[in-house]
Amino acid sequence: MWKKIVKNTPYSRYMSDFANQYKKNHISTTPIQKMLLAVGSATISLFDPCRADMIATFGETTGMCALQDIKRKMSNNPEGIEILQSQPRINSSTIDLNKLQNMPKNSLGFTYYKFLDDNKVTPDSRGYVQFIDDVELAYVMQRYREVHDLFHTILGMPTNMLGEVTVKWVEAFQTKLPMTMSGGLFGAVRLKSKQREQYMNYYLPWAIKTGINSKFMLNIYFEKRWEQSIEDLQKELNIRPLEFN
Repeated sequence: MWKKIVKNTPYSRYMSDFANQYKKNHISTTPIQKMLLAVGSATISLFDPCRADMIATFGETTGMCALQDIKRKMSNNPEGIEILQSQPRINSSTIDLNKLQNMPKNSLGFTYYKFLDDNKVTPDSRGYVQFIDDVELAYVMQRYREVHDLFHTILGMPTNMLGEVTVKWVEAFQTKLPMTMSGGLFGAVRLKSKQREQYMNYYLPWAIKTGINSKFMLNIYFEKRWEQSIEDLQKELNIRPLEFN
């Protein structure tokens, strides 16, 4: 599908507006401070999973190795390289939601718009990266946050607890970020009995299989794929929607 050829130029020369935003929001911390932040944010998140700020802090202070691996995978893919070079952002100022609303019903753009509308969520809900000291890795984390709803869209998962836990498991196998693994483990504990049965019988096996077998979704330049049909993109990524027996 992806035909564009990208010159083999160091993407650090192509810093976008993200670099300026990063400078404004970055908080320099020592290894000990990062460890304390990780422990504190993990503890608070366990008792209050709605604290998105604590979940974000935990992700930033524990994900360095995973982020380096994600960056490596993107650097070895033409489409991933272009993302790292241009550092696109996903928010209401960069995406024309009205345009997406009027796209063909089976397109990625319309399906993403419908997901946002059905679940009453906005692309502006993702916080800025603060505790990652490398600006390129900080962008990788920012990109992961901002495409999270697109992962939901492609996987066909709602934003309820069952859907979130399922997406977290797919992300865990794709990204290896500790926050995704802990989200999958501890989020499942909060499922209601009926949801837990569905989770064990259908959602978890499907998430594990999809996470292992699907292609790396962070290498998709979604903003240039709006007109692609959701079915074609799923096939390209080797993702089969969840089916119940």
